[in-house]
Amino acid sequence: MLRIHFTGVDLARVRMAGRPDALWETILSFHRLRDRRDVRLFGEWRTESRIRLNSETRTLGMLIPSKGYFPDFLTPVEGQYGWDVGLDALRGIRPERIRRELELLGGGAGSGAGSGAGAALPPRLREFMDDTAKHLPRLLGELRAYHRAAVEPYWTHIQAQIEAERAARGRALLDGGADELLASLPPMLRWRAPVLECDYPVDRDVRLRGRGLLLQPSFFCRRTAVTLYDPQLPPVLVYPAAAQLASAPAGGEAARPTLEEQRVRTLGKLVGHTRSVVLRAIGDGATTSELARRAGVSLASASQHACVMREAGLVTTLRHGNAVLHTVTPLGAALLKGGAVAS
Repeated sequence: MLRIHFTGVDLARVRMAGRPDALWETILSFHRLRDRRDVRLFGEWRTESRIRLNSETRTLGMLIPSKGYFPDFLTPVEGQYGWDVGLDALRGIRPERIRRELELLGGGAGSGAGSGAGAALPPRLREFMDDTAKHLPRLLGELRAYHRAAVEPYWTHIQAQIEAERAARGRALLDGGADELLASLPPMLRWRAPVLECDYPVDRDVRLRGRGLLLQPSFFCRRTAVTLYDPQLPPVLVYPAAAQLASAPAGGEAARPTLEEQRVRTLGKLVGHTRSVVLRAIGDGATTSELARRAGVSLASASQHACVMREAGLVTTLRHGNAVLHTVTPLGAALLKGGAVAS
């Protein structure tokens, strides 16, 4: 079990990530690619990604074991600001830190994904450790190629799920502050003030000591939360976004024709003033009751409109307590603005 210990100052410094973290999603998706579970959720994504992925990933495979510790340097905090920013930060990691964390990889360190590798470094990683300046560009190339094949085609969908998660947690924060926010997290996380307990494969205590905590919802995180191994790094807790539990990845190149055909058929139903009003009424998030009140329609009508727009990829719906919370996806926002979907 993981126990995160808060002080009053830490509670005041709890914050939600503003967007999905490109590097965390990439690294965690690599776990999902090799995991045979969750076929309904990730089966089609695995097939599509493997078709596109025709490049070398041996270094990635050794750096990211199927379970256990993987180096913290793979997920610099700058990844929350976008893929390019995160990759630049990874490129600038000091060689001594890389060597230190590779030693942990071979020495059996614990991590958010399980117990450590517990074995000596394979020759390829030993070479990496001996000459990081030579081998880091190869790792960056593998990481970039993998991201383009397995994550980038689905980024709009990932953003939509994280936005839905943020809307739900933001409501909890407004309703009851940081205490209510922490209590509203998914079931594998349990708030027992002043400690947040997490299902975890190793026994570990993290003391925040006034640094606060960044909550980073993730589409590709599954079953257990993940945190950094080094206690000196800025505290972050990556946890499974609730929205992804019922929403498979969409938008890959292999699936796009079918997806677009479905959207074209469904978007035909959206023509008309009322649905435009309903879409705008969702704003930063709305329950069905709030949506009905804002748009001036009946509860049944609001529910039907939300369902059609969800099928069209314009709205994401997430259960929030006894209600459901609707949020506008990037595609829906682009439609409202009359522009393209942001990447």
